[in-house]
Amino acid sequence: MVLVRYETAFKLYPYEKVPAQSGAVQRHPVVIVGGGPVGLALALDLGKKGTPALVLDDHDGAGLGSKAICFAKRTLDIASRLGASASMVDKGVVWHVGKVFHGEGNLFKFDLLPESGHRNPAFINLQQPYFERFLVDEIRNAQKAGAPIEIRGRNSVTAMKQFGDYTALDIQTPDGPYQLEAEYLIACDGARSSIRDMMGLSFDGRVFEDNFLIADVKMKADFPTERWFWFEPPFKDSGQSALLHKQPDDIWRIDFQLGWDIDREKELDADRIRARVDAMLSSQAGSVPEYELHWTSIYTFQCRRMETFRHGTVLFAGDSAHQVSPFGARGANSGVQDAENLAWKLDLVLKGLAEDSLLDTYATEREFGADENILNSSRATDFMTPKSNVSKTFRNAVLDLAGRHAFARPLVNSGRLSVPCTYDGFDLFGPDALAGPDITRPGSSCPDAPVSEGYLLDHLSGAFHILNIGDGTANSVTSEGITADVINIAEPSSELSARYLGDAPCAVYLIRPDQHVVARWASFDEKAIAAALKNSIGKGAE
Repeated sequence: MVLVRYETAFKLYPYEKVPAQSGAVQRHPVVIVGGGPVGLALALDLGKKGTPALVLDDHDGAGLGSKAICFAKRTLDIASRLGASASMVDKGVVWHVGKVFHGEGNLFKFDLLPESGHRNPAFINLQQPYFERFLVDEIRNAQKAGAPIEIRGRNSVTAMKQFGDYTALDIQTPDGPYQLEAEYLIACDGARSSIRDMMGLSFDGRVFEDNFLIADVKMKADFPTERWFWFEPPFKDSGQSALLHKQPDDIWRIDFQLGWDIDREKELDADRIRARVDAMLSSQAGSVPEYELHWTSIYTFQCRRMETFRHGTVLFAGDSAHQVSPFGARGANSGVQDAENLAWKLDLVLKGLAEDSLLDTYATEREFGADENILNSSRATDFMTPKSNVSKTFRNAVLDLAGRHAFARPLVNSGRLSVPCTYDGFDLFGPDALAGPDITRPGSSCPDAPVSEGYLLDHLSGAFHILNIGDGTANSVTSEGITADVINIAEPSSELSARYLGDAPCAVYLIRPDQHVVARWASFDEKAIAAALKNSIGKGAE
């Protein structure tokens, strides 16, 4: 039998017996273990490229509870390319303004997307089960259009063995065991990854000695759609920090920092949780509105990662590879970026257009991304929870300054919110032959901007592209069997000019399938672009 570890919010892929369970052992190009945001995004991306992907999940849908709720613009841009973002944004709570408090004082507010010209908002709040459901909805649409994607619910991996060019898996189902083989096995099975454990791989890092209470509260409230964060909140028994955030369906996420030495069972008592929530709500609203506790949990977080994300034909993505604190919303967002980075590389390798070694660059690039996220997450936690009187004195001095002087506000760290990393100096990028804006240098993810037909990112469809801006001419370029088609924008919008031209009259960009800038030039140079394209798939520049 398959162990039921948690209750599901939505039954998205109910168990069905398949012929492979009683027939000969089948080998699949890609097997993804884990049907969370990362595994589903990877399967959808691969399937839309025509590469078969099989997802195995030990449950039949999204787990109950909010879990991840904050999805960043870059994640929404990826979801847009995959065809799933419209439902997410429609259902989600859109926000971009946050406020920071210290005790009773409102120190300052910030705006995460003050500029215009983007299809997607800076952030939406959306419970993770909805995020997963909308990905599965798009997978079903893609399947109807012929995409080779399969999801098998209640299929639990119980054992595995690596061979030279494939991995053998033992699977348990409600109808008993069977076996299959994977040319590439992708572990997207979370922080308690069974695949990682079966391989005996380490997951090193730092455990933070603190406990946080999550209370998802269902209520009608007039609070604005903003992120409110308190250092040393003024309401009773709130701990060192507190957070208030709105979600869909009139659900509000409230976090309380409880400290390290607590009685977890006592703190999860509903009456005790209500006392804390009552104190917060009465402090902010003057009275306690009617509400119900929708979901509660206590978590202790860790910042850690695997030494390397690639082990032969087994690759790790999302929380199975790296784990961060929830402050800054860097968990699910970075995991979806893992999936996008891996999808196009795996697709080219399986189609014979790139060498297997291209997958090494997935590991090096996303290990760098994980290190950046862990660094930011650790710094946020250290600022929020000073470990000495000296540290607390420094922290409070910064907060005092930030309330009075704008220059000090960047020093306040209540969780640096998720942004995509830039792969400066990595092997697959360059050259930079344009004196252009820093925001679009090689290695950067492409910022959106209005164009005559919609938005720029709408036209970056998951393949290599040449972006030709201005009145210069350009044509498609083919290298190593891969063609980069041209997107011509003769009359750029002011936003596109600011983000891609700067003071330059024209520009040519080579953009890879995950919408990162490979290289850029002042004018079209077919030979240089062909060399950069060849280098970007790991075959080296000429």
